[in-house]
This record gives sequence, C-alpha cells and structure tokens, in this order.
Amino acid sequence: MEMNKSRWCRATLLLLLSLALRAAAYLQERKNYIVHLRPREAADGSVEEWHRSFLSQAAAARLDSAADGGGDDGPRIIYSYSDVFTGFAARLTDEEAEALRATDGCARLYPEVFLPLATTRSPGFLGLHLGNEGFWSRSGFGRGVVIGILDTGILPSHPSFGDDGLQPPPKGWKGTCEFKNIAGGGCNNKIIGARAFGSAAVNSTAPPVDDAGHGTHTASTAAGNFVENANIRGNADGTASGMAPHAHLSIYKVCTRSRCSIMDIIAGLDAAVKDGVDVLSFSIGAYSGTQFNYDPIAIAAFKAMERGIFVSCAAGNAGPEPGTVGNGAPWMLTVAAGTMDRAIQTNVRLGNGEEFHGESLFQPRNNSAADPLPLVYPGADGFDASRDCSVLRGAEVTGKVVLCESRGLSGRIEAGQTVAAYGGVGMIVMNKAAEGYTTFADAHVLPASHVSYEAGAKIMAYLNSTANGTASIDFKGTIIGSYPSPAVTFFSSRGPSKASPGILKPDITGPGMNILAAWAPSDSRTEFSDGGADLSFFVESGTSMSTPHLSGIAALFKSLHPDWSPAAIKSAIMTTSDAVDRTGLPIKDEQYRHATFYAMGAGYVNPALAFDPGLVYDLHADDYIPYLCGLGLGDDGVTEIAHRPVTCGGLRAITEAELNYPSLVANLLSQPITVNRTVTNVGKASSVYTAVVDMPKDVSVTVQPPMLRFTELKEKQSFTVAVRWAGQPNVAGAEGNLKWVSDDYIVRSPLVIPPKGE
Repeated sequence: MEMNKSRWCRATLLLLLSLALRAAAYLQERKNYIVHLRPREAADGSVEEWHRSFLSQAAAARLDSAADGGGDDGPRIIYSYSDVFTGFAARLTDEEAEALRATDGCARLYPEVFLPLATTRSPGFLGLHLGNEGFWSRSGFGRGVVIGILDTGILPSHPSFGDDGLQPPPKGWKGTCEFKNIAGGGCNNKIIGARAFGSAAVNSTAPPVDDAGHGTHTASTAAGNFVENANIRGNADGTASGMAPHAHLSIYKVCTRSRCSIMDIIAGLDAAVKDGVDVLSFSIGAYSGTQFNYDPIAIAAFKAMERGIFVSCAAGNAGPEPGTVGNGAPWMLTVAAGTMDRAIQTNVRLGNGEEFHGESLFQPRNNSAADPLPLVYPGADGFDASRDCSVLRGAEVTGKVVLCESRGLSGRIEAGQTVAAYGGVGMIVMNKAAEGYTTFADAHVLPASHVSYEAGAKIMAYLNSTANGTASIDFKGTIIGSYPSPAVTFFSSRGPSKASPGILKPDITGPGMNILAAWAPSDSRTEFSDGGADLSFFVESGTSMSTPHLSGIAALFKSLHPDWSPAAIKSAIMTTSDAVDRTGLPIKDEQYRHATFYAMGAGYVNPALAFDPGLVYDLHADDYIPYLCGLGLGDDGVTEIAHRPVTCGGLRAITEAELNYPSLVANLLSQPITVNRTVTNVGKASSVYTAVVDMPKDVSVTVQPPMLRFTELKEKQSFTVAVRWAGQPNVAGAEGNLKWVSDDYIVRSPLVIPPKGE
C-alpha cells in the first residue's frame, strides 16, 4: 500500500514537473528573427508553404510550436519574402531559433535590429531649370518613372503631392494603396501606391500616413510637384519642387518616428520590387562594416539591381570619423551630404565690435536680443553638463545671451528651450572642433545663432578677456551666394568601407544641409507647441536629405535613358560630378580643408552634365560575382547574395580594384598593380578620347592604350591602368584623377591610393 502511494507521488511529481517545463517553454519569450534560407533547388509548392515547412521541422525537433507555424502556441511567420530575399521573418523562442539554425537549408538567423533614420533652392543650385533646353525638360521631369520611398510614410494631402500635369500610373503597375478616410488626400497620379509594415502600421490611425515628417520631406525632395511661394515663416522663399517633379511615388512606411525594423525594411523592399518601382530611395542608417552576406539590406538591394532597379542609399550621419560609411555595397549608390550656397543668416556682434555670421531658421520680428546684452558661458564652472546648456542655474542666465557648446547632430533646439526656461534672452551655439564650419538653420524658441568652431573660439577668447562681455544677435534672412559652396558636412559618414575597402565609398555628394521640403506636422517636434501645424514646409539636414536628391536625379535618367542599367546611371552621375566648388577651387570639408574622396565620393553631383556623360563604366549582376568571390565570402556567402548557387572555384575571382567601377582604389603595397577597365560609348558615335592623368609626382600611372577611338554608339573599348610609386611610398597615400577627354566630354574617375594601414 505504501509502495503504491510512493509510486503515485513520484508519478504525480513527474507529471507536475513535465507540465511546469512545458509551461516554461510556452511562456519563454519569443523574439523576432529574419530566417535566411539557401536557394531551393526545386520550386515545389508556394514560397509560403516552403517557409512554413521550416517551422514544421522546428516543431518536429520537440519545439513547442504548431506544425503550420500559425497560432499563438508556436512560432509564427510575420513576413514571407519572395522577390529580394530568400527567407522569412518569424517570432521564435531561443530553442526554436537554435533548432532552425541546425535545419538543413537554413543559412543563418538575424535577430531583429532597429536602424535609425539617417527643396526651393537645390534644383536651381544643381542646374535644373525650367526651359526648353534644360535637363528637366529633356527628361520630361521624370514622367512615367516610379520612385519607391522607404521611410515614415507620407502626408498625401500636401500640395507637393498634387498630380497636376502627371500621367496615370504606368502599365503593369502592381502597387496597392492603403489610405483610408484621409481628408483632402489619398492616392492619385502622383502617389500611386502606399503601404505600411509591421510596427510602423500600428502607430497612426491611417497606416501609411506620416506622423514624423521625415518621410514627407524625403518624398517631396525626390519627386514633389511644383509649389509656388514655399517658405518657412518667410524664409527660404521660392518655388518648391523635387528633383523629378512629374515622377510617380510609391510609399512604403517601414519606420516609426525614431527607428526602422530590419524585418519591415526587407518587407518594404520586397513589396517595392514586386510592385514594379524603377528607383528605390533609402534614407535609413545601415550596417557599417558588416560583411555583405551578413547584411540583409545589401542582399535585398542586389536582387533589386538585378531587376534593373536603381537603389539610392544614405551614407550615414556618423562622420567625420573615417571608416563610418554604411550602405557600401557597389551595386548601390552611396550618398554623402554637402552644403549649398544658401544661408538663413544671423549676425552676432560682440561688445568689442567683432562680428560673426551664423544661422537660424527662427528669425523673429520682435528681437529681444537686438541690443547688447550680458554674455555668459555656463561651462566656465567646469561642469560638463553646463557646457552644452543641459544644466543651468537661473540666476546665471536670466536676461542674458547664453553661449552653449553644440551637442552634435541634435539637441540644439532643446538647449534653447532650457535657456529660455531659465530666463535667458538669447543663445549662441558654438561648434566643437570636429564640427568645424557646418552650421544648422534650426527652428529655435528664442533669438539664437549657430556659429562655427572658429567663431566660437573667438567669442570664448573675448569672454575670457573681459568681465563684462556683451553680445547682440541680428537676423539677415535668406542669403544666396554663401561661400564656400558646396562643402562636405561634418556629420556625413566617411570611407573607406570596412566591408569592401577596395571600392571607393561614398560614391557621390548631394545637397543635404538645411534642405527645405514638404512637411507633416508632428507632436514629436517639441519646439512647436502645436507640432508646427501651420508649417507646410520645413528645413532638415542629413544624408537622409541628400539621398532623395540622387533618387530623383536617377528617375530623370530612367525617363531619359530607360534602357540604361543602374551601373550605367551611377557611372554617369559619378564621372560628371564636380570636384571643385563654384569658385573653381577644390571642394572643402567641414574644416574648409581640401575634401578627400573618402569624404565626398567622386564629387558633388552635377545633373546638368550627367545626362550626357560621353562614356560609362557598365556592370550587370553577373559581373559582381567574381568580385564577391574575390572578397573571400566563399561559395555559401556569394550564393546568399546572388540568390542562386555559385561555385567560386569554377570562375576567375577578381580583386576589388578589378571591378569595372567608375572609381579606382589602388592599394599599393610593395608591388605595382595593373587593372582593366571597359567603357561604353553613349555620347557621339564618332569620337576620340585621350587619357589625362592628374596625380602627385610621386605616383606613376600608365594608361594603355592612351587613346580610345569610337565609331558607333554602344561600342565598348577596354584599357589597362598601371599604378606604382615613382619614388618612396607615401604613408599618407595619394589622390588624383584619371580623365578621358574628347572635344565634347570629360569623363573623370577618382584614383585613390589609401593611406598605409587602411
């Protein structure tokens, strides 16, 4: 009897333990993953069925899951990717994830990560003008081209997205519109598609509607229609338009106000390719330095490129440190940020008579800082938080102009709010040394001026020389013709690319500083009590802003040259770009020093020249395979990127320098290097080009043959470039240009010898 009771107790305990373990497994936290699969050999069943079979295999491995991957008791598929990525996104426990990793056919799992979000003057500054002979009119203003915008959505009722002058969507367009009950707007012949994904779909009452402002700004920069009298409370006044004002827009809301899920990004890319976009604009931060076969965005972009879609991506806002550039795959255009010749100017006048120009979007008519007021620097107390005005004492700043150090990319407006809250009357924001001369036109809450590091140092010296320093701030409005312009901004991420240092990145610089474009009111804009409800346009800065400029320019190319490959368009943009500013001097960086190619790419975009480049360096999907094998990714790694089986041993791998790219990085060690390049004639049928090399004297560059003769359009000719040190190697490296020059064209390619160790 006792023995039976004991057995019953043990059985009960085992049952309870088993139930507890099952409950623990059930309650185990599930996380989001992207599951990257190897290409399947036979297409049996639908893509969704194939994806669900992997969850069934995970269930068979004693996971607490449903065999079909559905329901709340097991792993659940969130997205089935079909066009740009081989795999799916799912919610998995740690055990389920481990089981999937061990499943045959699974390449790897990526845990969900979140990436950050990385005009009236810019069309004119770039040489896009109304008239019969301009690039705009010749390209039909981008007519018939579809630009896909991956961002925070769009405000469809904004006048920039009216469809006056636009044709219906192109034949074969497959996009859908998710706008519902939107007052004053929705899809039309301008916005021909709009969708929201994942967490971005639940953060507003109508999913694709922009509740942050960022997506509206980038969409209108790329393809906003003409809007007269656009300004921000009287500043930066003019006719606003995007780069391709008659192109169509398809919107993919993959970001919330502050972040973008990698799962949603890939879903948006997948949908955009499926819908039939021609250009993809991607103003989102990226994996910096990640090997390409571990970078879902690079993998997805490869498939888009293979479909003939031009992919324009932000370089990132992590400058000026070297090696910070993101989105560095050579099949994407990587865009840096530069300035224009417009300033929304302020003038700071000190008690000793010195004056310094600065910038501020807030230009009050009733200026409380117009007369000299006591000037104070809170950071003089040695407390770090006081230097940037994060922490203040009311008695110290009340009734005064307060000098604050810059907080970097953000926080300047918040500094002004703190100053105003403690009774300050005005504010001067001074750059840190690394920020140089890059100044922001911000919507401050009090009279303010953002000045350069040099100006800030002089203001500090004045304060240290007197016990009774004073300052006043005057407002000068919008000034055209500021110098130097263009220049590279401090925040624009720099090369070399850690993933592929032998490819010059970024590729190009575009306008990305104080860009005026369409705006959606947002309660995230804390400087406005109403979220800026009265503002139709706003000024923003970043590579997020430079990227849609290039996306729009690419759309103009697609309209003018519909048969050109993405690589040919990129080549035209790069080889015709400006390496000098508007005065003919070399383009400068944020320190007003000669900008390197690692800062600006090939140069500052010049679309007026780019549409007729003479020669192009072309590439197609198969041309990247030997390059990827040369990177040492192995058969599996290249297969994951190419979306098809690749055996590197069956082809001749090439070095990065041998890829037929419009720029050349010659990593000289002890031996010289010789590489091949091939150009295609897209200029005049009968033409002769001569090689001209512009390099420092200690570098020898030999081009063979030194002359190229073409007799017909689309004719291809190849040449070799041999690079060596003519003397002692220079540890600092060297930069210059290889130009093919004819009577009508100059086709310029940057040539870079990296510093030793890079």
